[in-house]
Amino acid sequence: MTDALIHPSAIIHPSAEISDGVDIGPWTTVGADVKIGAGTVVASHVVLKGPAIIGKNNKIFQFSSVGEDTPDLKYRGEATRLSIGDNNVIREGVTIHRGTIQGREETTIGDNNLLMAYVHIGHDSVVGNHCVLVNNASLAGHVTVCDYAILSGYTLVHQFCFIGEHSFSGMGSAIGKDIPAYVTVAGAPAAARSINVEGLKRRGFTKEDIGALNKAFKAIYRRSLTLEQAIGELEEIQRDFSCIAALLHSLRASTRGIVR
Repeated sequence: MTDALIHPSAIIHPSAEISDGVDIGPWTTVGADVKIGAGTVVASHVVLKGPAIIGKNNKIFQFSSVGEDTPDLKYRGEATRLSIGDNNVIREGVTIHRGTIQGREETTIGDNNLLMAYVHIGHDSVVGNHCVLVNNASLAGHVTVCDYAILSGYTLVHQFCFIGEHSFSGMGSAIGKDIPAYVTVAGAPAAARSINVEGLKRRGFTKEDIGALNKAFKAIYRRSLTLEQAIGELEEIQRDFSCIAALLHSLRASTRGIVR
């Protein structure tokens, strides 16, 4: 902790590992078995609880609770984990719970994510990279959110749901089924609306790729095909457009059934 900047009022457990260049604000508590990577900034009145690994160059804003025990009634105080990667922004009042031994034993957050105010990440969930969870979006336990997904404000996600990469949910969506990659959903219950065209344009997808994904969307949602028949058509499209692979993966990974 030689080169860390720690406010005198912060409470740091002796077993915590604080790397060089970490900034910890007043009245923050860092518990046992918490490791914080270089360059991470933790604001005032934050609670960090372990076992947890928090990577480099993260910014955690005031009143967040990161690594707390899960409220899952099966939890009996086991030493489950939280793992957070690098370059994440965790805004005010975010709550993130560790895993359970009945699940993955770990809640995992990747790199370059933005978790806006009052977001909740439930136990055993996985958030990939470059995701945005807008104010008050909430994940129940065992949720997977793949890379570049955006969940708009007040989106609610049922436990064990799979949120495909580059997907998008409208404000106030209630998600109880799996969302395929690239798909925009909205409503309560959430229903598929279209391919996330604007998001794909911003990330450099070509017109041809977006056209292929629109064709795939119609096969899944507009032509009264069974899911197996739609997957067969997507396999044909994939021969010319590699972007279809992620869509196929999300369909095959679905355990709760996809949004309709």
